[in-house]
Amino acid sequence: MPRRGAAALVASLLGFTVITIDVSAVNIALPAIGNSLTADITGLQWVVDAYTLMFAALMLSAGALADRAGARRAYAWGVALFTLASLGCALAPGIGTLVGARVAQGGAAAIVMPASLALIRQAYDDARARARAIALWTVGGSLAMAAGPVLGGLLTETVGWRAVFLLNLPVGAVILGLLVRVPRSARRPAAVDGVGQLTAVLALAGLAFAVIEGGHLGWTSGPVLAAAALALASGWAFRTVEARHRQPMVPLNMLTDRRVSVPLAVGFAVNAAFYGGIFLLGLYYQQLRGMSGITAGLMFVPMSAVVTATNLVSPRLAERIGRRPVIVAGQLIFTAAMLAMLPLAAHTPVWLVLVLLLPLSMGGALVVPALTALLMDAVPGERAGTASGLLNSFRQTGGALAVALFGSLLSGPHADFSLPGMRIALLTVAALLVATTTLSRLLLPRA
Repeated sequence: MPRRGAAALVASLLGFTVITIDVSAVNIALPAIGNSLTADITGLQWVVDAYTLMFAALMLSAGALADRAGARRAYAWGVALFTLASLGCALAPGIGTLVGARVAQGGAAAIVMPASLALIRQAYDDARARARAIALWTVGGSLAMAAGPVLGGLLTETVGWRAVFLLNLPVGAVILGLLVRVPRSARRPAAVDGVGQLTAVLALAGLAFAVIEGGHLGWTSGPVLAAAALALASGWAFRTVEARHRQPMVPLNMLTDRRVSVPLAVGFAVNAAFYGGIFLLGLYYQQLRGMSGITAGLMFVPMSAVVTATNLVSPRLAERIGRRPVIVAGQLIFTAAMLAMLPLAAHTPVWLVLVLLLPLSMGGALVVPALTALLMDAVPGERAGTASGLLNSFRQTGGALAVALFGSLLSGPHADFSLPGMRIALLTVAALLVATTTLSRLLLPRA
């Protein structure tokens, strides 16, 4: 492996790892953050969703930004901003400051994601070497998701929740040092649709505010209705802007192709189930069962191991029986996972909890590789970056809205963990998965 190629790969892998760990590790730290900053479950929802929503919204134009600035420069900007925002999170004196720093983190992560892949593409001209490098990058993300809960629990229990964010500082410094050894990237002309990007951010922020605060302030309260109106108006403005723009970041004609629109809907539903489930379980383990952060993190290890193994099996299975059967089967397994968690209670045996979570481990890991490959085959080569950005944006949005919904339903009348609310949330996501499974079965191509 060429030395410069190795530097680019390690830098890209570290960046992808750190933005992935930041999702799963912070979920385990939420109860400690709530106790430290005197935050209720609404505040904790914003700690998760402020990151995820900015990640989702800015993903739409982050690829174009990486092309215009050059992959290495964009990646350095993203890593530097992510590192500074992590310091802001660690030093946050209150929940409002922490949420603001998480917004900056999410925006930076949206830049890091596509630029990291562009760095690998630049470093490896040989297709086989590039494929191996991307495979390492993908496995690194899976391992990061597996390590995140354990690392988050360990740091929270031994040092404190602020250490979860401080860990990003030395990693960011190492990445920036490695980038010195990476050749400069060529800049390419790419349109950045500023108005479209702004309306997308406003639409998602308004929708998330309405769902999160609806459970706290009341669904007919003035702020919630205003946020819902903002989401609708911004969504309409986004559609209008994209329809008239000469080089829209989301070509609307792509969305009329069922080979694109159905995978986007499936990606939304699958991430809603997975990230909603992770959010729910982190609180269930610690708030209802009284587990420590370390024990709660260890509860995710078997699940994460199954996710990694299934990720490796999914492409081979899709080659053998076809992508549509794999996508349909994965969603059915995920639906079973939501239903399997309905009996969970405060005294459910731990071994039974782990068994019931097996479908949650397998469903998304089975669907996503086949879904991504199907979407990439459905669009022209020059639209691959746009399609990838759209899929990631829909997936992140699904996760963010699930956290918003789950959090609104999980808080009981005395701010305790609500088992009836948990069951309503699980049934809602199960119904969504049934709908997308039906769409997949009827509308996706057989081959």
